[in-house]
Amino acid sequence: MSVRPLTPILAEKARKELNEDPKRLQADLQAIKEWIAKQPHLNARTDDQWLVAFLRGCKFSLERTKEKLDLYYSLRTTAPDLFRIRHTDPIFEEIISLGSFVILPKAPGPDAPQTSIIRPAKYDANKYNILDIMSATNVLMKILLVSDDNATVAGGQSILDLEGVTMGHFMQMTPVVMKKMVMLGQDASPMRMKGTHYLNTPPGFETVFNAMKMLLNEKNKSRLFVHNKNYDELYKYIPKEVLPAEYGGTAGTIGEITDHWRSKVKEYSSWLEEDYKYGTDESKRVGKPKTAEDMFGVEGSFRQLQVD
Repeated sequence: MSVRPLTPILAEKARKELNEDPKRLQADLQAIKEWIAKQPHLNARTDDQWLVAFLRGCKFSLERTKEKLDLYYSLRTTAPDLFRIRHTDPIFEEIISLGSFVILPKAPGPDAPQTSIIRPAKYDANKYNILDIMSATNVLMKILLVSDDNATVAGGQSILDLEGVTMGHFMQMTPVVMKKMVMLGQDASPMRMKGTHYLNTPPGFETVFNAMKMLLNEKNKSRLFVHNKNYDELYKYIPKEVLPAEYGGTAGTIGEITDHWRSKVKEYSSWLEEDYKYGTDESKRVGKPKTAEDMFGVEGSFRQLQVD
């Protein structure tokens, strides 16, 4: 698989912000492939479009790219609950039908980040766990990384709509779960985080918000925006033209956007099927194997956070 040519606007952004040089691209990809081949513990995808997402996410630093790739695949081994649901599992269709996580098909501008909407209250906390939702979501995120150049060049931003969340949802946000979420989203994923916009924040929100914030690096801490019910503030960052009707937008309904992703999943079905075989064999890692306990600590009680 070769690398899709970028639009002129994205190519310029990649050059200026990510140090991307088309003349050097094949050499960089080859260097990463040769490194992967020499790692006894690492079984990673080597298609060009996939690897270039990691190079862009690391601003073409080969060493950082190696670290990120290694962490991404080691998470498949140490945090399998983030990846356990496959696109062929009945629960996958159940979860995407809920509309709890939606990736908008169109970016807010030619060189703008890709946008997702997260609505935790759309899933029943007595039936599903946040890790179920994330696991199904990661199927879509993998497709995004190989199919969407705005996502790999400009990054991603999210709207976290907390309207209707219950104590049951909060109770699922244990310290270990939060650490897994941040490690995947901030440290292992090649898609750079460009902002999270919080809507309809309920009582108790500050406790979870502050606990999650403590796990973020300084750059990402500065990209958290709490709008509560002020949608006009949100529109300054994410215009109505790309938002679904449920958020005052003109880009179709969440149901229609979900149908778009169902089609994408069918289109990438064989690619996804192949992808499930990749990961790490920590028993073959040179040096100390990575373990869940070392990476995430021991699961504690959320009650320690004392949400009112």
